[in-house]
Order: sequence, then structure tokens, then C-alpha cells
Amino acid sequence: MRYKKERKYRFLVFFIALIFLFPFKLVQSETYYSSKLRSEYYKDQINKLIINRPSESNKLPNYFSSAFLGLPYKAHTLIGDKNNKEVFVLNLDEMDCFTYLDYIQSLIESKDYYSFISKLKYVRYKDGIVSFKNRNHFFYDWSQNVKGLLDVTSTIFTQKSVKITKNLNLKDDGKFFLEGIPVKKVYISYLPSKYLNKHNLEKLKSGDYIGIYTHIKGLDVSHVGIFIKKEQGYFYRNASSLSKNNKIVDTDFLDYIKDKPGIIIYRNSL
Repeated sequence: MRYKKERKYRFLVFFIALIFLFPFKLVQSETYYSSKLRSEYYKDQINKLIINRPSESNKLPNYFSSAFLGLPYKAHTLIGDKNNKEVFVLNLDEMDCFTYLDYIQSLIESKDYYSFISKLKYVRYKDGIVSFKNRNHFFYDWSQNVKGLLDVTSTIFTQKSVKITKNLNLKDDGKFFLEGIPVKKVYISYLPSKYLNKHNLEKLKSGDYIGIYTHIKGLDVSHVGIFIKKEQGYFYRNASSLSKNNKIVDTDFLDYIKDKPGIIIYRNSL
């Protein structure tokens, strides 16, 4: 009996030691991948960002997006697919290009941590319903499902934009990019990059979301980011997967798009 008690005691001591030695990893795993967000690991960070935000609404995109500059790029941070239940993920330590925009848009409209969580659900999912089918998988989905967001590509570049039909999610060989997501026939306008120059960039607003149009069948964009105006010039702020970056960076806008097919522009109307 005494031996059993000693074993229980040693196990308890060992378990407590593990908690003290590795508390951060334990908190992380619970925070990132809990649909109920049992841990509020980012609460202080989010509230501080919101409290200190500028009063001018036109400065909010630059303010919130700059808070994540330098953070590591990481693909596939969201959890869920055709066969596995969708999990509501919050990960402000590493992100891909789409989740980066999710967080920026949600912060712009938030009053505190809890409203941020609510906004994030409506930005990432149609009608705020957390499910794989309702997730905004394509940039086009943002223009349809995110309140206050408008596709202004054809309106600000009326004579230059090109309209094309796309069957989103349908590959050239008849297969799907995403199993379990229906094919959508949509009409997309994009501005060929050759029409953009330092003289007409004034038509873009700091905070415009920029999708890099792709000719690949079944896809609307190959990358997304945010257009930022600074004293030093015009920049494409994005979560870059390029080996030379592999983090959230500012890249000269015209340099970035010069060899790209074109851009799609979404703008906040609120």
C-alpha cells in the first residue's frame, strides 16, 4: 500500500514539473485548435491593439496590418475538410495570406476581444456558421459573404478591366481543388498589371485588399494581400511564402505585380 502511495506521489510531482517546464506549448495547443476557444491566450493582445487604435478610420488598415509584420508564414493553419469537422482556429503567431486578411478585417470592425471573435466568424465563414462548406475558400467568396466589402475593380478602372467567367474549384482535368465544395460559375473582373503605373496608383486606397489574379482554371487568385500607402511609397503587405521572406512583409507594389497577370480589388464601404 505504501509503495502504491509513493508511486502516485512521484507521478504527481512529475506531472506538476511538466506543467511548469512546458506551459506555453500546453496553452498554445488549447488556444489554436479549440472551437470554443477555452483559453483566451490572445485576449490581452487583441484588447491592447483595439484600445490603442487611431481614431481616423482610414488609418485602421495600416495600423492593424502592421501589428503582424515579421510574423512567420505558415500554410494550412485552418482545420477541417470533407471528412473532418471544421474547427474555429485563432492563431496570431503564424498565418497564411488568407488568414492574415481574416484577422485584419475582423480587427477593423471590433470593439474588444469578444466582438473580434464574433467578427472573425463572419469574415471567415458565410453567415458566421463554422463549417468547412461555409468557409470562404476563394477570394471571390469574400465579395459575396463579407458585409461591407465591395469589388471595385471594374468601377475604378472602367476602361481597363477585363471580365472573365470562372468555374471555381474545377481543375482543367475535371478534378476538384477542394473535395466536398461545389463548383461555382462566377464572373470575375480583373485589372491587367500592364495598366498599373505610378501615375494611376492614386486610384487605389490604403487598405484595399488586393488579390493576384491567376489564369489557372478553377482559381480566381494565386495570392492576396493589402495595399498600403506610406511616405516611402506604395506597398503590398502580405504573408509571403517565398523562401527569401517566409513571413509577413512589405514589398514594393509595382515591383511585385509587374510580372503578374493582374489584380482584383476589394474595398471596405463601411
